[in-house]
Amino acid sequence: MKRQCYTKGERSDRRQIRINQLDYLKCTFILLMIIFHLVYIGDKYPYLKQVVYTFHMPAFFIISGYLLNVDKGVRSFCNAMLWMFIPYAVMETGYVFMSSVLPVREKVEEVSLNLILYKVFVTPIGPYWYLHTLLICSLVYYTLNRLCEQLNRSSYLLILGVCFWGITCWTKMLSLANAVYFIAGVTICQSRQNFLSVFQPSAIAIIPFILLSCFPENLDRSTLAGVVITYVTISFLLFLHEYIPSGLRKISYFVGRNTFPILLFSPIFTILSRLFIPLFLFDTSGICFMCVAVCFVVLGCLSLARLADKIGLSRFLVGKECLLNTDLSHEITFSLKRGFALLKDILL
Repeated sequence: MKRQCYTKGERSDRRQIRINQLDYLKCTFILLMIIFHLVYIGDKYPYLKQVVYTFHMPAFFIISGYLLNVDKGVRSFCNAMLWMFIPYAVMETGYVFMSSVLPVREKVEEVSLNLILYKVFVTPIGPYWYLHTLLICSLVYYTLNRLCEQLNRSSYLLILGVCFWGITCWTKMLSLANAVYFIAGVTICQSRQNFLSVFQPSAIAIIPFILLSCFPENLDRSTLAGVVITYVTISFLLFLHEYIPSGLRKISYFVGRNTFPILLFSPIFTILSRLFIPLFLFDTSGICFMCVAVCFVVLGCLSLARLADKIGLSRFLVGKECLLNTDLSHEITFSLKRGFALLKDILL
């Protein structure tokens, strides 16, 4: 009998969890990614950047491993992977060209076909490494799920771990630490556990977070301390979720459902946001610039995704009519329009 993560009814309940807490978590982590991709902020707060880098992408991999549906047919799954790879390859190629002409950290001296293929398939640069890793982990996970249907859960997870270890040892395509976090999400799914029963909301989770974050040697996602920091961060954020005003919560769900277009397009707008820096030199903390820049990046990405939908480009980029998830209430639409208007007033 084929091993399934969830029955049909359980999968329906799981979707409801995603609509709420998981999308809120994804929103939080994508905003943190944007904040510390702003070079101006990263340079001002290097230690805080190191703290955030310890947990935000590991948390994404846990959620991705938990949500990935491996009960799809081969054709359906391969189609989903293809339409994740195409926008990834397009944007990674664009980032390589951009890195050859703009002053970015990962400077490319000379662009060639071999370099582009190497960056797309082996060691991507920019934020797109996450999609590269997710594609590899998803393909290996799905393939083993089809080949090892009769194995018990422990044996199956062990083989999955060995496969990821082998890829890490014999190629430069994967970080074992990231793969382990993905396996953690898979394990929660395979165990038929509710995400919130594993990551229980907790106010006191902030205590071990602060204590561990005080020591630089703990700020490594591949260490036990890094694992604990990731766990307690998720638990504390889930605790905060219940105290966030309803309107902000809805906006966080919307942003969380649209992390894919934000991840794709954010490098364009993080680079453009540098133009605002002279306007905020009066604020030595950088907080004013950060708030405006994050709004600019998020709204810019969502607007670009909406434009791609309007002109029919999404069909060729992601294989469907809509790149932007527009499941919005009137309240969220109104809030976003106000955000656009406010940003326009500030800049002009």
